Amino acid sequence: MDEAGILIIGANGQLGTALKNKYPTARAVDVNELDISNRQAVEAYDWSGVKIVLNAAAYTNVDRAQTVEGRISAWKINALAMSYLVAAALKYDIILVHVSTEYVFDGTINPHTEDEPLSPLGVYAQTKAAGDIVVGVLPKYYIVRTSWLIGEGKNFVRTMLNLGQKGINPKVIGDDIGRPTFTSELVRAIDHLLSSQAPCGVYNVSNGGDTVSWADLTRAIYRLAGLDRTVTDVTDEEYYADQSEASPRPHSSIFDLKKIQSTGFISRDWKDDLANYVKKETVQ
Repeated sequence: MDEAGILIIGANGQLGTALKNKYPTARAVDVNELDISNRQAVEAYDWSGVKIVLNAAAYTNVDRAQTVEGRISAWKINALAMSYLVAAALKYDIILVHVSTEYVFDGTINPHTEDEPLSPLGVYAQTKAAGDIVVGVLPKYYIVRTSWLIGEGKNFVRTMLNLGQKGINPKVIGDDIGRPTFTSELVRAIDHLLSSQAPCGVYNVSNGGDTVSWADLTRAIYRLAGLDRTVTDVTDEEYYADQSEASPRPHSSIFDLKKIQSTGFISRDWKDDLANYVKKETVQ
């Protein structure tokens, strides 16, 4: 695959950083170079030579999206911007790889398959679902839905390690179930879809292995880090009880991974990637 024909959008985020590491000679832009929520900016961008767009840009502040200002930003970046990218992809015959989320589902069906009807709960979820619908009109696209993303930057593992290292015994949600997705796994899946020329469409991607709650994931983090901490399970409702603008969240984030695995992709167990991640974080 010719990296020179790849454009990474949202290059400074967790996933964008991992994509740049995978494709070091690809063109990479963040909002300062290309604001995809600005129609004129997208139309004026030099698309010459771009064959594949990897869109890692998104408004991801789930709770702030419930506010007046956040709601506007979320719709602008996650939904309206997709119409501009889709128009460019159609005009210049570009394959668009768009990263989505399990939040497009309400979490009542377990596991989530690619053809499950959309049922988003909060504003963030609704805007991501709208973006998926827009991207789906393209003749050449991959929508890669993922969950519990962990990479470079602020994330759950780093937050829990920081609390544990400070001697804090955290209260963590125990009734939301899923699997982590390390950015290395997500990038590997995206590269596989493109390199193998897998059929276009929607694909679920997370790490493989047993399903886990956030609380049990925290316990696994502390075991690997050698931290003797007590983790107390709380419900989603209890955890967000004092946050009036907290977004509703799906209780099940579990993906059925059969579709991408049917293309020859072998999912890595999250426990293996977590062990590598915690080791790297604790030796710094």
